[in-house]
Amino acid sequence: MPFITANDITLHVRVTGPKDAALTLVFVNSLGTDFRIWDEVLAHLAPKAPGVRFVCYDKRGHGLSDLGSSIAMADHVADLAALLDLLGAERTVVLGLSVGGQIALGLSAARPDLVAGLILSNTAHKIGTPDMWATRIRTIEDEGIEALATPILERWFSAGFREGFPTQLAGYRNMLIRTPVEGYAGTCAAIRDTDFTLAAESVTVPTLCIAGAEDGSTPPALVAEMAALIPGAATETVAKAGHLPGIEFPDEVAHLVALHLDRIKESLE
Repeated sequence: MPFITANDITLHVRVTGPKDAALTLVFVNSLGTDFRIWDEVLAHLAPKAPGVRFVCYDKRGHGLSDLGSSIAMADHVADLAALLDLLGAERTVVLGLSVGGQIALGLSAARPDLVAGLILSNTAHKIGTPDMWATRIRTIEDEGIEALATPILERWFSAGFREGFPTQLAGYRNMLIRTPVEGYAGTCAAIRDTDFTLAAESVTVPTLCIAGAEDGSTPPALVAEMAALIPGAATETVAKAGHLPGIEFPDEVAHLVALHLDRIKESLE
């Protein structure tokens, strides 16, 4: 089922694994990307996590999903909740990257009945400043995403990746600049308006926080600040990785995710 209507919009979705799985792992992608960023992580993870159902989807305003009538953090959270309800997912682990991590925190606060565990990758309870987001929104609305593509890619990827994999870099640049401006700008505003300090402090499920040592968007110190708010949260830093460690080091990220899934299964037994 590549498309599902949830929360009155069409979402692009990919579901694999058994319907009667004990756990569902849902991947929530970052600003300016679609769910293809998880392909290599999934390839490494599936053999390590038998019996887990995997759900990938494009959040509103990204990929092949609808823009919707508004793009606020509450909309992103409600979309994910509606999708999981439609799939009948009762024990869900949410792996959220960047804004995806904020959506995960929002879901855990709004619908704790759905969330059995969290993996918060390269994210924080509050990201950036209002002035920073206002400048970015104004630039892309006036000049398009391409005007900011180079500095964004410098934050996304380590210097080693940018220099060593120019073809892949060009492909991810295409993914970025082909994101609908309305979807990108709307999600920028959603991040600008979000402070999930209280949501982080209220988390009660097993949580893993992942940082990239060379992340220019949410550096390790910021991830650690968020992790300190979450009771019992574990933290891991992927060496030599930027903002998207699942692209640069999918095998290492898959290993960390598999270990956390095992911890969650143990906590549910």
